[in-house]
Formats: sequence, structure tokens, C-alpha cells
Amino acid sequence: MSLPRDVEVLAFDIFGTVVDWHGTIVREMARLHPQVDGDAFATAWRAGYRPAMARVMSGELGWTLIDDLHRMILDGILPQFGLERLAEPARRELNRVWHRLDPWPDSVEGLQRLKRKYILCTLSNGNIGLLTRMAKRAGLPWDCILSAEVFRAYKPDPAAYLGVAKVFDLPPQRVMLVAAHHDDLEGARACGLRTAYIERPLEFGAARPKDVSARPENDMHARDLLALADRLGC
Repeated sequence: MSLPRDVEVLAFDIFGTVVDWHGTIVREMARLHPQVDGDAFATAWRAGYRPAMARVMSGELGWTLIDDLHRMILDGILPQFGLERLAEPARRELNRVWHRLDPWPDSVEGLQRLKRKYILCTLSNGNIGLLTRMAKRAGLPWDCILSAEVFRAYKPDPAAYLGVAKVFDLPPQRVMLVAAHHDDLEGARACGLRTAYIERPLEFGAARPKDVSARPENDMHARDLLALADRLGC
């Protein structure tokens, strides 16, 4: 795979690629509700993510921030885990776990290195408030926070990928999406963006390791963000 020398902007998927959503939720459940199986809870919460977005994309729901979709999903799964009597303040606190997701161990240093050479931005379905609070807490050094909220289009809608190129007044091939999800990268590639796959074998927890094999259609493949920085000469 040749190095993409004309790339100016690296746009990052966030959940699973830069931050460890599953591990953080497991740890938060151990802190807040130790009687609950945190692994099962994290898995059930995330399982509602795509169906909830599909309701928006189909027009069944109007445009909805991810914070609000997360809360809808949360309210729906609480009875499964004996938490149906959880009071409103506790529900709000739990839903904000998505603002407190911990970065993978390589993320902050890897981003700092990549930032020396590239413009770094988020390209997440997460809303701006969520992504900003997450970055502030975790020390994620973004140059710009972009989100589905900006484009009113969830990935893999082309409006999200092409929106990044438009924001920076660049042709799509000068933007590279960095993600741990092949479907996200496929959507970006269809819009003319370059793509870099990051291995996150434990995204869904140690009990459900991911297949992180390289695929030739991606421009780059890296073990983590430090390895990506090595490959890109940062």
C-alpha cells in the first residue's frame, strides 16, 4: 500500500477507533451499578445504536442527536437489567458515560504525533457537545470537531464524508478517513476519500474479539495510531 502523500486532513471515526466504548461502560457499570453484568449491558446498549439511527434515516424519527438516541436505547434496556426504577438524575448520569469514554492507550500520543503533519478532525455520528466534552476529558488534540450533527446526516450518508472535504475546501482524495470499521471506510472510499484501517480487536470486549485482517481496498492498515504515525512519517 503506497503512502497517500497528497492527504492534508485526517478525519477520525471515534467510537471504537479512538476511544474504548465497551471497556469504559463496563468500568462505569462496576462503579455505578456493580450488581449488573457490565459486559452484557454495554453490548445491549450498543446493539441499539444502528436500529435507532435507521429510524431517523428512514424518516420515522426527525433529526435526533446521538445523545438522545443513546437515552432512548438506555431507557429501553434498563428493565432487562433490573434498573427500571432508576431515577431521572441517575439515568442522565449514566447516559453521559458516552461523554466520558476513555481513549485507547495509544490514542493521545498517536494523535499528537499525527497533528504535527496533518489537520486532525473528528467525523463521528456523535453530537458536538458529546465529542467536545470527551476530547476535553481525554486530552484528544483535535484541530476541528465535525459530526453528523454538522451535516445532519449519519455515516454512511455521503453528505458526511463529502462534508469534511467541503469544510476544508479540498477534493475528497486529500482527506483520509481513519476508522476501525470496514463499512465506514467503504462509505468513505465510495465518496473518493482515502482510507486507513486501525486494528481494535477488543472493541467489543475480550469475549468477542474482532477479525482485524487487512483488506487490500484500504490505502493503509495499522495496528494502532502510533503505528499509523510511524507509517506516515510523523
